[in-house]
Amino acid sequence: MPHAARWRAGVVVAALAVGVLLSAAPALAHGFSSTAYVNLTSPETGHVRAELGLEYDLLVVSAADYEKDDQLFRAGTTAFEDGDAAEQAAALDAHADTVVAYVTERFGVTTDGTACTPVRDGDFTVEKREAVPYALLVLDYRCPESAGAHEVRSGLFPDSEGYVRDTKTIVTYDLDLKSGSTALDAKHRSFSTQQSWSERFWEFFRLGAEHLLTGLDHILFLLALIVGSRRLREIVLAATSFTLAHSVTFILAALGLVQLPASFVEPVIALSIAAVAGWHLWRIWRRRSHATDLEAAGHSHLSLDRAGWARLAVVFGFGLVHGLGFAAALGIDQAFSWTLLWSLLVFNVGIEVVQLTIIVVVFPLLALLRRHTPTAGVWTTGAIAAAVAVMGLVWFVQRVVGI
Repeated sequence: MPHAARWRAGVVVAALAVGVLLSAAPALAHGFSSTAYVNLTSPETGHVRAELGLEYDLLVVSAADYEKDDQLFRAGTTAFEDGDAAEQAAALDAHADTVVAYVTERFGVTTDGTACTPVRDGDFTVEKREAVPYALLVLDYRCPESAGAHEVRSGLFPDSEGYVRDTKTIVTYDLDLKSGSTALDAKHRSFSTQQSWSERFWEFFRLGAEHLLTGLDHILFLLALIVGSRRLREIVLAATSFTLAHSVTFILAALGLVQLPASFVEPVIALSIAAVAGWHLWRIWRRRSHATDLEAAGHSHLSLDRAGWARLAVVFGFGLVHGLGFAAALGIDQAFSWTLLWSLLVFNVGIEVVQLTIIVVVFPLLALLRRHTPTAGVWTTGAIAAAVAVMGLVWFVQRVVGI
């Protein structure tokens, strides 16, 4: 079989294999997760005010299941389907004891090891976050009047309930003459206001690193960049363009300055995966069809042709959208503060460290393969690009039609 025919056959086989494997894959590569938001302040000694933002439909089903409250489930789900914020808040108010019991069982504040007593303050309200309704609940915690540090514990919406996984609780606080922010999850359920700056740094760094490692769509986009870069200069420029773009929109979106609905962001992220991988397949086809590449055309290693600059522009544009995806995962959209900005930057550093690690590991391996066995290198990168492109297209279709 001629080389060109074998290459095309290999690409088709890889694409079909990925398509079969993805037949049961979720439309959102991050899986079904949720983020809870808590803002803690201390108006006076012995008093902690907690403002919680909880995903509405998840709160309804979790609280109803916790207390076996079928009426809450029916009223809450009906209000959710109707999309009426006032009706949703009324459903929660009518079953406030059930909802508050669920929340206070899984979220608490202590002082010097003594639990603070929570009391609901006011009615529920409902607002949209990333086009998703969130219930807002205010709890007043009465604590022992001591000079001790406060400790906050969160076990909201655990994996064991079976509704979501990897729930994160983003906490901002102004307590004990200290202000800051932290992220709690299944592995780290509590924090103390005595927490050092290094501990706060590590929590958001870890959160950023874990997000990239568990975000399959971002991993595949990066893989598409790597296989599509033949020289170190290309991958450095591509990665830098992607980093600059997603860092800008990540910060702006997380601070609430730029907002786009997930119904737009998620499909475009999927499309970006297919587009960047497809770009590499097109370059392979062009070189094989016209028997030329950048060196054969007389370009030096220190310059980029028009297609190279166009690729950078495409990567930068898609990087802007990926930044919105990173911000949505962290879920902070509060007003600007230096403390918040610090947390966002550390989260972004975690993303970048993992991204650079993947590049440092994968790119040299592909470079060695291309240098010593060029044909195998073309087959390998082509098959990887084809598989990634198919995966991106499948996700794009799933996210557009809402599967």
